[in-house]
Amino acid sequence: MSEQKSGTTEQTVSRERLADLLNEDLAREYQAIIGYVVYSQVLKGAEFMSIADQLEIHAHEELKHALIISRQIDYLGKMPCVSPTVVRTSENAREMLRFDLDNENETIRNYRERVRQCEALGEFAMAELIRQILVDEQDHQIDLATALGEAVPDLSGPRKSMAERKTR
Repeated sequence: MSEQKSGTTEQTVSRERLADLLNEDLAREYQAIIGYVVYSQVLKGAEFMSIADQLEIHAHEELKHALIISRQIDYLGKMPCVSPTVVRTSENAREMLRFDLDNENETIRNYRERVRQCEALGEFAMAELIRQILVDEQDHQIDLATALGEAVPDLSGPRKSMAERKTR
């Protein structure tokens, strides 16, 4: 069995590697909390008032996700991380929503992979908790794509490199 490297589709990982990957996910949950708190307060214009209200709700849901993921990291014997990934901001409302949608897409890809990794390790309860988080994350994705007037991105294909994602 091969160990997963970030960005690959192999699912078999050690418990220690899974904890490390969950810590990366936790840092993204912190990023989402901060982003949603800020974006929900600074989005301006009638066109964005509805999504601003949704982003406040998303911030609360992301906090719940962070608590769930932290507990799973502790269960695996590691210390949960304390720093978020970088939060990008902009004066342009559409750009902020684009940052959010890109982050949600990445989170969904990663959590889909985590479910497979958890199941490969026999951690079925953990996989189920992450599936429940995925329901919220996909709902966030739908809200953001709708606010941007776009179709919801299809993430079912192979994972693209960062360079490929930037050249859409």
